[in-house]
Amino acid sequence: MIAKLLNVDESVRKMELNFETGVPFKPLYGVTDDRTLELYMHHARQESTKYLLLVTVGEESVTHGKVSDKAKTEDQNLSDSYIPGLDSINEVPNMANSSNTAEDHVLPELFSNSYVNEMPMEMPCPADSQFVSPSPIPSFVDVLPNASEGNEQGTAAEDVCTTPVEPYQNVPPIPISVVEADVEGSGCGDQTCVEEGIYGEGGILGEIEEHRIFRSKRELMTCLSISSMREKFQYKVFKSKPTFVVVRCVHTSCSWRVRAKKLVESEYWMVTKVEKKHTCPTDFKPVRRRQATSWVVGECVKRKLINPGRVYRPRDVMDDMKRKFGVDISYSVAWRGRECAYDNLRLGTPEQSYKLLPGYLHMLMATNPGSVVNLEVTDGNKFQYLFIAFAASIHGFSYCRPVISIDATHLKGKYRGVLFTAVCHDANQQIFPLAFGVGDSENDASWSWFLGRVKSVFGVNPALVIVSDRHRSINNAVQEVFPQAFHGICMYHLLNNLKTKFRNKTKELEQHYIRSAKTYNLQDFHVLFYTLCSAVPGVKEYLEAVGLDRWTRSHAPSRRYNIMTTNISESLNAVLVKVRELPITAFVNEIRLLCQKWFHERRTKAAGCTTMMSKDIETKLEERKDRAQAMGVICADQYTFDVVDGDRNYCVDMALWTCTCRKFQLDQLPCDHVLAVVRKTPYQAYDLCSLYYTREFWHETYRGVISPIPHISSWTIPQQISEFELQPPDVRTVAGRRRKRRLPSIGEELPTPKCSRCKQRGHNRATCQNPIALHPADEAECPGSNLPTRQPTHPSDQQSMQQL
Repeated sequence: MIAKLLNVDESVRKMELNFETGVPFKPLYGVTDDRTLELYMHHARQESTKYLLLVTVGEESVTHGKVSDKAKTEDQNLSDSYIPGLDSINEVPNMANSSNTAEDHVLPELFSNSYVNEMPMEMPCPADSQFVSPSPIPSFVDVLPNASEGNEQGTAAEDVCTTPVEPYQNVPPIPISVVEADVEGSGCGDQTCVEEGIYGEGGILGEIEEHRIFRSKRELMTCLSISSMREKFQYKVFKSKPTFVVVRCVHTSCSWRVRAKKLVESEYWMVTKVEKKHTCPTDFKPVRRRQATSWVVGECVKRKLINPGRVYRPRDVMDDMKRKFGVDISYSVAWRGRECAYDNLRLGTPEQSYKLLPGYLHMLMATNPGSVVNLEVTDGNKFQYLFIAFAASIHGFSYCRPVISIDATHLKGKYRGVLFTAVCHDANQQIFPLAFGVGDSENDASWSWFLGRVKSVFGVNPALVIVSDRHRSINNAVQEVFPQAFHGICMYHLLNNLKTKFRNKTKELEQHYIRSAKTYNLQDFHVLFYTLCSAVPGVKEYLEAVGLDRWTRSHAPSRRYNIMTTNISESLNAVLVKVRELPITAFVNEIRLLCQKWFHERRTKAAGCTTMMSKDIETKLEERKDRAQAMGVICADQYTFDVVDGDRNYCVDMALWTCTCRKFQLDQLPCDHVLAVVRKTPYQAYDLCSLYYTREFWHETYRGVISPIPHISSWTIPQQISEFELQPPDVRTVAGRRRKRRLPSIGEELPTPKCSRCKQRGHNRATCQNPIALHPADEAECPGSNLPTRQPTHPSDQQSMQQL
């Protein structure tokens, strides 16, 4: 049939057909006869992803190295031929003449993936890559066993993607979703089931029919189990061998049965015989649903758990299974089913996730050239530290203010650990992630290791400022790694420490402390600080021991701009609060997805900006211009001005770019007094702003792109990495349920939840058990109500009640 459609004479030309299955078991499956061609057609109808059918037309009659005239005539016909109407898809293939003795022709694009040859593949590496690391990039491959001793700096990211790699053969047995996308035209016909994610993904929907293809035996059994629950019957396995399986109805007299077999040289299974008619008695009622096992329940509900922040309790699993299938399952089955769904969506169990991590990191560096990844292990190949800095972040930091906020937060997975983060502000006052790290705990060694990697990647700026809390290990690490950088303290964390030490003066302490820390002017600070010390005895000695320059804006030797707290780090930790429960590889992937989303959204927003400054800075300048209109300006000369602001005077020097309020020189942004001078002089406000706030710097910050990582079946990993099995770290197991809510900091007051039903605090709507008071008119109609009636408070209501 194929030869006829291509106008090829089989007596002269030899044909060989192959098509790519797209699964990690075998790259090519030969189409040699009508049976395998039928298998190919089933792939075209049932797979959500389409693959190419490769036709190789060779020579059989050759005279002195030349093709015969008949073959030449067929070459001309082949150049203009295509296969129309194959499986109701009419697409012209890409056929090009070739001077080789064998030609490859692609049939209509039933399968869109390109042909994968059996030679080692090379990862794409653009020659004009815009990301260049400021220093030689150490590779995480250096820590693996048998690494090259002479390569002290490791392999550069630009070289990683140009080295021929071999297919990733040692993938741990991780459950992979049976189908990545829904198949058009397949399903049970209940659109609600698909939208709510009760049945699972598209590949396990649909009826069991003859010649239907399944990717594995487990997928076949899953489809059988879901079909039995949907159609309200049960089956049992009659025979099961490695090459075939037979199932039939649990009732001995029923004729329903299904037979399937494994295809030769493949992991695929095909249904060979189906008897759909049930002959069991209508009053036959099995005692239990034997097909509602935990892994089947997990396949049914896994789409509800795609979002890591989704709260989906075992009780919800039980309710959904009852509502959609009429199946009663126990709490333990629901809990285990949810865990199976988690393992499926999170790239395996926590142990399998650690084994998958080296391969994932290699693909991250290959798809994001210039990114820096460091993985360190201990004896026995056990995980110790991980550092990740995307190439886009390395490029964008040059256009951000040199103030870095660092913080650490605890992971909540099985092996726990700590997440280290380094972030800064972009031109639009938004969070810009710089680097991420994972370690065992917050100690001197881990913080020194993380900050050492930050220094090697981002370098040292003479005006660099590091802001953090008062953790002792952070202080020691900053002094060791960044001795020349200024280390500031988070104003909010220090306030909590003061509240704990001076409990009786909390109100006065908070009011005067915040004003003292935020003020720009030294004279204002001395007045406010004196007031604070007078209101709270003993606080002066405490704050002076900490260091006035570390928590105040007015005494800081370097510009802190508007970053007086670690709120940007805390905000990033809050975004990752649910993600921190995932296994290590899934956790790193969620961080990449978050950064990828942020960079795209903000790059688009910056590209659409039409003003000179970023949107947030434009808004701030407009507010200051409005306040400046009420100020008076007295000119001394062409550079010096006296600005009257209420009952105070401020001196502005346009030659030195200074103002006695000090806001202009510390924030590098015109203050109210400078803008008042701009209104009376030819000066332009935009010329007085720092480049860090401009639209160009904002757009350049997000010019880099964080590229996605393909599915695990498409990974190409070097043999050295594929053979390396990373083990999870040693963690002391603590009895009881693992804590997921963090302990509050010293002096921190956690907000109590408020119920949206009864408007009381201490619980939420889901756990509310308080009765809701009826309306007075309804209470009169309900004489049996025991709820207390509302007493009239308005004078007119009281008069009406007296008349009654």
